[in-house]
Amino acid sequence: MKHWQTALLIFAAMLASRARAEDFKTINGKEYKDATVTRVEGDGIVLRTKTGISKVYFFELSQDLQKRFRPSPVTPSAAQPDPIKVKAKEDERRQAGRSGRLVVVGQSGVSWKVIIGGIVVLLVIVMAVVRSRF
Repeated sequence: MKHWQTALLIFAAMLASRARAEDFKTINGKEYKDATVTRVEGDGIVLRTKTGISKVYFFELSQDLQKRFRPSPVTPSAAQPDPIKVKAKEDERRQAGRSGRLVVVGQSGVSWKVIIGGIVVLLVIVMAVVRSRF
């Protein structure tokens, strides 16, 4: 890509991010001018302004802003897994233990190989740099 196209894309991205900035006012009267919501958390929102980054808790926001940004509550049916499926998985694990198969929960062997390979590559690079200096 040519340089002017790259510059145009960067400029367009800057304008798009600037367009989403808005003013927020808490129920206590504190104002956040040209603020951008960077993250919505369980207890509030994180705002970025010219002066820095601030966290505003939901109880400090007006009702309409709370409705707009507060995550929807989890329904009890979605929060609890199906007991029949849980029982089936437990039975499967027991059967796997009896048959001699190993059920591993967590990282797969491939991901460990990638991690170890990355460490080896970093060590080789560091040793090459140290060797070139001496």
